[in-house]
Amino acid sequence: MNLTISGHHLEVTPALREYVRTKLDRITRHFDQVVDVNVLLMVENLKEKSRRQKAEITLHVKGRDIFVEQSHEDLYAAIDQLVDKLDRQVCRHKDRIRDYQHEPARRQAANLM
Repeated sequence: MNLTISGHHLEVTPALREYVRTKLDRITRHFDQVVDVNVLLMVENLKEKSRRQKAEITLHVKGRDIFVEQSHEDLYAAIDQLVDKLDRQVCRHKDRIRDYQHEPARRQAANLM
């Protein structure tokens, strides 16, 4: 898995980098076919302070790209919410793949009866 963490108007500290890496371990536990991960952490100059810190992840898995973004006033909280969203999408993608791969077996069983 290739992991790229970058910051926009923000310096990515080693502590922040390690925090993102530990959170992404949860994704790789659920789905091990992750090819590439791009993480973009940014601080936007918005009037709303509650949406100033923003995190985005583009996850490339075999045959599909999954994009998730989240804004919050605290960057660590934005990363937590972001990984929760990404985990739900990855689990849903995994279920779709598993259902699709088992579809012919169901058809064969129905044809035999």
